Amino acid sequence: MDRLAGAWNEAETKAFLDSATVPLRLSCHANGESLWMLSLWFLYRDDAFWCATSANADVVDYLADDDHVAFEISTNDPPYKGVRGNGTATVEADPEKALLRELLERYLGGTDSDLADRLLSPERDEVTIRIDPNRLYTWDFTDRMPEASPNE
Repeated sequence: MDRLAGAWNEAETKAFLDSATVPLRLSCHANGESLWMLSLWFLYRDDAFWCATSANADVVDYLADDDHVAFEISTNDPPYKGVRGNGTATVEADPEKALLRELLERYLGGTDSDLADRLLSPERDEVTIRIDPNRLYTWDFTDRMPEASPNE
């Protein structure tokens, strides 16, 4: 990660991304006009963010039009910390839904749920979105918010 700045080094950034089970918030251009933001489950591996969505999702068309994106992965509760950046998105078919299965394990602990059944339905076409970051910035307000830090 040549273009990493902020509170954490590469190992700390990777550790946060590996443990974070909050969605990645993705910003892109909607049909070349307005900005659009959505939340997607993610995995971080091979120096890229990997997300899954329906092949029919609007974001697939938006990214085909303009593959430049911005994103953020951050905690929802204090002390606030996270990673934000920008990069390029690539969309590819995932007929076996392999990434989706990994994401269901990561976020739900398995594929035994009504949501998993709906998402893994044979009638539903799935794609992966790979985000190759150009720039990453990390922040960690733990020192600024000691009263909000979990007791150790």
